[in-house]
Amino acid sequence: MLAKYVVAVIVALSAPTTAMNSRSQFHDAMRLLWGQHVEWTRMFIVSAAAGAPDKDAVTQRLLQNQADIGNAVAEYYGRAAGDKLTDLLKSHILIAADLVGAAKGGDNAKVTELNAKWRGNAEDIARFLHGANPKHWPEATLRSLLFTHLDQTLQEATHRLQGDFAADIKDYDAIEKHAMMMADALSDGIMKQFPSKFTGAKKIASR
Repeated sequence: MLAKYVVAVIVALSAPTTAMNSRSQFHDAMRLLWGQHVEWTRMFIVSAAAGAPDKDAVTQRLLQNQADIGNAVAEYYGRAAGDKLTDLLKSHILIAADLVGAAKGGDNAKVTELNAKWRGNAEDIARFLHGANPKHWPEATLRSLLFTHLDQTLQEATHRLQGDFAADIKDYDAIEKHAMMMADALSDGIMKQFPSKFTGAKKIASR
């Protein structure tokens, strides 16, 4: 059963824009990508906090997820747009990695500097996505979603570094739920902007 689901997700993400994709498949595929985004981010935080030898390998897998998200968007907005989103998301991850390192080292000034840079990157992502789909991706909404994601992730990392594992686990539960909200905002926006490229019972308003 799981194998069939994974195949369906791959089909939904790899199908060219000329194909008719199921709305439910695309919705689930985007949720899978953003679920992986927060899962691998958590694994990085755990590895970095512990100084585990798998940190570099985990980082590379996390960066691959950003390319996967960019590729999903490229199917609808073109290769250049997909690459741009990948670059922005990779910066999001690399800044986060530096932020965790600074927090672990107790460099509060660096944490403040990197947190401001991280939020600036989130604003860039929101602005870029809004430009691609201004009607269905309001910039203020995207910015709010991304800022919440940053705040939750920073809290998760802080609790992990402090050894407050019960709070850390609770943080991740909230992060998972919020990631699904972000995924749905993106998939719904694409389906509303390109209704003719999707099949399914749910009626999506056109541009």
